[in-house]
Amino acid sequence: MNVPAGLQANKPGHPSLRENAGLPSQWIQSGPQSGSLAVASFGLQLQNPSDAQDQQVMQRPVKKLTWRFPAAPQIPTPPAPVNFVRQSDVAPTQSVTARCNETAVYVEVKKDLFGTSAHLNIAALTLGGCASKGVDVSSPVLVYESPLHSCNSKLTVTATELVYIFTLGIASVPITSAPILRSPGAMAFIECHYLRFHNVSSSALLPAWIPYASAQAAEEHLIFSLRLMMDDWISERPSDYNYQLGELINIEASVVQFNHVPLRVFVDSCVATAVPDVNAVPRYSFIENHGCLIDAKLTQSSSRFMPQTQAAKLGFQLEAFKFQHMNSSWFYIACILKATAASAPADAEHKACSFSGNRWTAAYGATRYAACATAVAREEGT
Repeated sequence: MNVPAGLQANKPGHPSLRENAGLPSQWIQSGPQSGSLAVASFGLQLQNPSDAQDQQVMQRPVKKLTWRFPAAPQIPTPPAPVNFVRQSDVAPTQSVTARCNETAVYVEVKKDLFGTSAHLNIAALTLGGCASKGVDVSSPVLVYESPLHSCNSKLTVTATELVYIFTLGIASVPITSAPILRSPGAMAFIECHYLRFHNVSSSALLPAWIPYASAQAAEEHLIFSLRLMMDDWISERPSDYNYQLGELINIEASVVQFNHVPLRVFVDSCVATAVPDVNAVPRYSFIENHGCLIDAKLTQSSSRFMPQTQAAKLGFQLEAFKFQHMNSSWFYIACILKATAASAPADAEHKACSFSGNRWTAAYGATRYAACATAVAREEGT
């Protein structure tokens, strides 16, 4: 008779059933007939399939389950990571120095190459396969010297340079008693740069030459200005300010520098008219002959050039006046300004001269008495 696993057939005179392993006795039902096969199921009862009507249900009080799964263990918080740098990754400072001359390269290498106080295998350290030029036990450095075309150097040509590249390397030396390495290898590149093009002309540059930049700036447009100034020569005065006759009018001429070489500004000529037209009549020319302020010579006024403290600015004073037989007290001033290199000396065409104390004085450079006297003589008709 085949019996399912976990069950045992009833013997004659033994009507009881053996409980299935793992199932409580209160979950098992038995029939009255002996010798019948009992089958256990997970429906919490055992049935006799031959006679379902004669079943008796055997139930006992169910004890409340108090066992629980143990709580999961607490995972400890890992400690904060510690920042560290591997000693082998620390780059040594100033371990290798090199100097390049016209024909060779000179290299010095510290024996403590890695900065770890470890002994360096001198024989394994080469410059492109070339050994050091002698070893001094007392010296902390090794010396290498090689012509530019030796020691397996590589030449690279760029648009403007010739570059010689040397390889300074130390090989990993195996341990004779074991198939392992304990010394790291290292490699450094040394480059020597040389210009491809040089000036080989035998003509020396003359220090007195004006730089080409100044000549180029002279061909460009310069920005000049002519402004009425306050007595402090810092603030600008409004153009509609009413001057009293004989009051000094402060006028400043200037040139904008931009990217030019330093420039010096000059007032070549100035004319005053009653209307905004330089060719109108009446007209009064008070600066002539490339910078001669002749108003003081003609009218014994206090008109004069101010001393030029900044090359790009030049101030002058003109006594206020009005035209005869004109109802309007307004007049207009038009000036021709020019600029030269600030380093250029004053000459007959670049000057700023005033008449004071019966003589000519210059706001900048040497006074040109003859040039200004000629202009005054022509104006007076002498």
